[in-house]
Amino acid sequence: MSVHVTNQLIQKEWTDYNDHLNMAYYVLIFDKAWEVVLEKFKMGESSAKTTKMSTMVVETHTTYNSEVKEGDEVEIVLTFFDHDKKRLHFRLEMYEKKTNKLSATIEMLSLYINLNERKVAEFDEERTKIMDSFISTNKANFQIDNLKIKGKLKK
Repeated sequence: MSVHVTNQLIQKEWTDYNDHLNMAYYVLIFDKAWEVVLEKFKMGESSAKTTKMSTMVVETHTTYNSEVKEGDEVEIVLTFFDHDKKRLHFRLEMYEKKTNKLSATIEMLSLYINLNERKVAEFDEERTKIMDSFISTNKANFQIDNLKIKGKLKK
């Protein structure tokens, strides 16, 4: 089970001399997909520019399960999300659309940051409510199996 986030077409300039998606671009695709979710939580680029509140990744775990090539379309899905007062813990998966084959996964831990002070901050009530509502709506779709970053949230 999962929550659809976005689809992405693999660009020629993202491929390498092995004629497949270069490992750095898997992370780029996941980062762009995560930005879609952050905007829903009012913590993405627009928040960073207007409120000077944003998130910064502090830990990742990535797997490369099956290669994708130029012209392939991939779907990015969210398979886990949780938070505490200052942290976000999430996992995304990438599937090649034609075969529905798992291509890659990324699990991340991010901190909420006050960009004016460059310090960790607590989520305000509005963002907490948005995230809690998202979790309540989608929790049945989340998978807690195979999480590598465990025990980092302080609940």
